[in-house]
Parts: sequence; C-alpha cells; structure tokens
Amino acid sequence: MAHKKSAGVTKNGRDSGPQYLGIKINHGQKASVGQIIVRQRGSAIMPGRNIGVGKDYTLFALKAGTIQFGTKRKTSFNNDIVRKKIVHVM
Repeated sequence: MAHKKSAGVTKNGRDSGPQYLGIKINHGQKASVGQIIVRQRGSAIMPGRNIGVGKDYTLFALKAGTIQFGTKRKTSFNNDIVRKKIVHVM
C-alpha cells in the first residue's frame, strides 16, 4: 500500500525566463567593438553615430569609444514633433 498519493495534474507549473532587457552601458562609460549597449523591444532608443542595430532592435557599438545618450526631435507621420532618445559612440 502506497504512503503517498500519486502526483495529479497542475495548471501552474510553467514559468518563462527573464528577458534581461535595458541599458547595459551607461552615459560616459567605455565600449569596445561589438559590445551591446541597449537590449530593447522595438526602437525606443534610436541608433546614432557608430551604433549598429540587430534584428531584435539590440543596439551595439561599431567602434570603440565613449557612450553618449541624448535626445532628438523627430517629426511623426501626422506632423507631431516627438522627442526620441538617441545613443552615440564617440
């Protein structure tokens, strides 16, 4: 005779892993070639000088240098002026 009940069906046994999104290198820090600067969903932060964009909108350094964050005024499709964040490698 068993002393433990058999395992039943559970509906809450799953969990997805963390995304690890966000800014990886901050303003004024040094970046080497190919180093990831921002991991993001969508183009919330725009690429500037010496910045490459991956297929999942990851921003990475094309040249070694210092990271600079700033803003840029951009005209939207309906003529609204929007301030977007932009990142450069200097």
